[in-house]
Amino acid sequence: MTTEPTPEHRRRLELLWLPPETSARGRRPRFSREDVVAAGLAVAAAEGLAGVTMRRVATELGTGAMSLYTYVPGRDELLDLMIDAAYAGLDLPGASDLSEGAGNGWRAPLLHYAESLMLMYAAHPWLLDLNQWRLPLAPHVLDAEEAGLRILASTPLDPEQVVAIRDLLETFVHGLARELSQERRDGDATGLGHEDYWSQQSHFWETHFDPERYPTMTRMWLAGAFEADRSSTETALAPILDAVERAIAAVAPPPPS
Repeated sequence: MTTEPTPEHRRRLELLWLPPETSARGRRPRFSREDVVAAGLAVAAAEGLAGVTMRRVATELGTGAMSLYTYVPGRDELLDLMIDAAYAGLDLPGASDLSEGAGNGWRAPLLHYAESLMLMYAAHPWLLDLNQWRLPLAPHVLDAEEAGLRILASTPLDPEQVVAIRDLLETFVHGLARELSQERRDGDATGLGHEDYWSQQSHFWETHFDPERYPTMTRMWLAGAFEADRSSTETALAPILDAVERAIAAVAPPPPS
């Protein structure tokens, strides 16, 4: 069932997809829409998503809040444009990147795609506070979605598998980026890096930890399984990419005899 879009919804889409109207007459505007978006990005970088108000963005530009409504109708529309601007900075793999390699020519582009998302989240951590299921239908947001789907669609996977794996990958990357961002914030707040924090907890293993209660954890620890650098996108994603490779192999046609 579909519902008729509201005037506000239509306006938000038009703002994303149609170029700003320009007038040949009258005084030249003091700012451009891009200036307002850049100011919003600067505020979000310094103060987070909660700090992005029309008044605060206007202060960043050295003007009054009411003057911003000349360029964007309100905060929601400004956030849509900011999200699209953040996604515009992605270094997305193109269709030509899939032509190299045989069999698993999808793997390097998919890793590239994931690493690009990680870099975007590192540059714009406020994106991690958004509902990923309700991102705006913006040009560069859809460019990213197209790139991820294109990589997986180049394999023998069926459409449902393509979408499911793309969703799994993006959810994992979002979660990893969120944890790394929070780790950086906690480190800045406490003055303790990751290694220093866990070094302070070292007495726990001698005084409280019971190997008989947690035998599996103990076995994993003794095998060195917890020593992997999970902050590395490539290392963290390796099990998922390996699983994708097995899924592709399971549906790939047999080689000609």
